[in-house]
Amino acid sequence: MPPKDDPETAKLKQELQALIEQCKGLQKGFSDTTLEAATSSAEDLPRIKATTRRMLKGHINKVTSCHYSGDSRHLVSGSLDGKLIVWDTWTGNKIQVIPLRSAWVMCSVFAPSGNYVACGGMDNMCTVYDVNNRDSSGTAKITRELAGYEGFLSTCRFLEDGKIVTGSGDMMITVWDLEAGKKLDQTPAHVGDVCSMSLKAELNLIVTGSVDRCIKLWDVRTLKCVQTFFGHEADVNSVCFHPSGQAFVSASEDKTSRLFDIRSDQQVCIYRPPTANSSLTCCSVSQSGRILLAGSDDSTVHLWDLLKGEHNGNLQGHENRITGLSVADSGIGIATSSWDNGVRVWG
Repeated sequence: MPPKDDPETAKLKQELQALIEQCKGLQKGFSDTTLEAATSSAEDLPRIKATTRRMLKGHINKVTSCHYSGDSRHLVSGSLDGKLIVWDTWTGNKIQVIPLRSAWVMCSVFAPSGNYVACGGMDNMCTVYDVNNRDSSGTAKITRELAGYEGFLSTCRFLEDGKIVTGSGDMMITVWDLEAGKKLDQTPAHVGDVCSMSLKAELNLIVTGSVDRCIKLWDVRTLKCVQTFFGHEADVNSVCFHPSGQAFVSASEDKTSRLFDIRSDQQVCIYRPPTANSSLTCCSVSQSGRILLAGSDDSTVHLWDLLKGEHNGNLQGHENRITGLSVADSGIGIATSSWDNGVRVWG
């Protein structure tokens, strides 16, 4: 049990909660409708019948992340076995196995071009590999090791081949020039570890989630916070932009997933599993914008009708916590990673 708050701290928390409720009340005052009312005429979503198309076997320890390349075919996964594996999801074959200097990898991402992969974790470093350029042993060459973090690297996204943005346990987000190996910009992002990040490159926006329970929207050109969103009651484990760029979804330790609308500056829907016993670890949205997917501690991926808020079913097959979820840009494939040492491709 955590220690009890002293009277002064308890009073400050009450004042803060009162201000948050006041803000929520003002937001509702500007709402001319609800999501439920606006989508009441939409047809019900048919039952989704996605199945496992490929089981990607090769890791011998917990898989902590997975991410599709821009070609919607290749996928990178990172594991506590100290390996990155680049997969061909169409055939299920390994393209490359990249040994890491540190086994404690927490994130792995593909550049949209498919030329580079990046990873990081408890080594407090972001390492970038050129998958098209191999050394004498056949392993992808390291192009950059970006050090200078005071906490673990939890998330990163390529802005382009020569530029990457990272979020870390030191509460910072940082933009790097990969050719020069220098920081272009850095700012304190949250008052807790940055857990997750989603990029909308064409709008120059990123959204970040944190253990401080709030979500922030940033202009990546200036690294200035544009909007802050509240609502979750525990750590925000994952955030993901809606394909339209006008909204985003989140997944949290409070066992809910939520939809936030950027234009109205507020939360518009809460999604709860039928039996909300497990935290939600990762989330994404189908390319149609209609289906919300959220991985869970209960080893399944929950599906919801994003517009109507109705639970549509589960993707079942993993045998342990779901750690990563990536939807291919083509919209055809879904990849998930898990503590069961496996990666699955669904369709």
